[in-house]
Amino acid sequence: MTASPASAAGPSDADSAPAGKRVLLAAPRGYCAGVDRAVIAVEKALEQYGAPVYVRHEIVHNKYVVQTLERKGAIFVEKTEEVPEGSIVMFSAHGVAPVVHEEAAGRRLATIDATCPLVTKVHKEAVRFAKEDYDILLIGHEGHEEVIGTSGEAPEHITLVDGPGDVAQVEVRDESKVVWLSQTTLSVDETMETVDALKEKFPQLISPPSDDICYATQNRQLAVKEMGADADLVIVVGSRNSSNSVRLVEVAKLAGAREAYLVDFAEEIDESWLTEDVRTVGVTSGASVPEVLVEGVLEWLAARGFEDVEIVKTADESIHFSLPKELRRDLRAEAAALVGGGSAEGQSKSE
Repeated sequence: MTASPASAAGPSDADSAPAGKRVLLAAPRGYCAGVDRAVIAVEKALEQYGAPVYVRHEIVHNKYVVQTLERKGAIFVEKTEEVPEGSIVMFSAHGVAPVVHEEAAGRRLATIDATCPLVTKVHKEAVRFAKEDYDILLIGHEGHEEVIGTSGEAPEHITLVDGPGDVAQVEVRDESKVVWLSQTTLSVDETMETVDALKEKFPQLISPPSDDICYATQNRQLAVKEMGADADLVIVVGSRNSSNSVRLVEVAKLAGAREAYLVDFAEEIDESWLTEDVRTVGVTSGASVPEVLVEGVLEWLAARGFEDVEIVKTADESIHFSLPKELRRDLRAEAAALVGGGSAEGQSKSE
């Protein structure tokens, strides 16, 4: 299998031959900084405290990641009450409402907050605008964990707007004090369509200080837009409960791909998708997908004649988030104890 940047690729036999098969591989793709931080946090917590470490909700929306961490000793629960009193619980990258922190305190749980810093930013915006008595129109999908967490910061001020079709039913107390926020993993185009509809209804609607849709979501959608126009088929690697992965399928189709499908693993690819007229296959992955799953898809395609891989690169990503503060504290304490010749066993749990 060969790989080269699409922008640097010159003419070749594969490019000029009508029967040539190729793969367009999106970049960036896969893990974003928030997901990387959250997954590493679970791994470090298991090393630091030992199994089990309880995680409230899936740490990220990816079947493979969750199963891998379960094998290492993580236990995923949906409700705080499922965690034994006095245990360690980690909050997922999607964030939780303040009531969840209260529930954890009531059960004497040691908490590690792995909420993505970009989600935390939206939470803080919700709190600030609520204190200033704004009506907050939260653009997002009902039932998504991130939306539940953000709404819980100021439930009396927040109205969920699940797409442009909801706008007609939205009511506010004062049209001069209305602001919109959004779930971080939405389609950029869909979000702005909803914002435009809201602004038409509420001309004085104000926007958040910065775009809520995360950099990784935007970058992955941009790469898919660029390759989608040239792809006969796009395969998005990601789980069905991953909002940003589902959006990538939609973006690929809007960009011009004849077909686009979402798969967790290469084994889920249907041979029937590779019809005679499919010569170019686009491949990308959602922000919670490890690269090993993409490699599996590339190997599956190579075995069927799609060996030529061109990179479609639209952005560089260098953002890195530090581990949750609770974990950093305990890792530092252990390191200090080791340097001092003592033992840190049990110290982190008692702090």
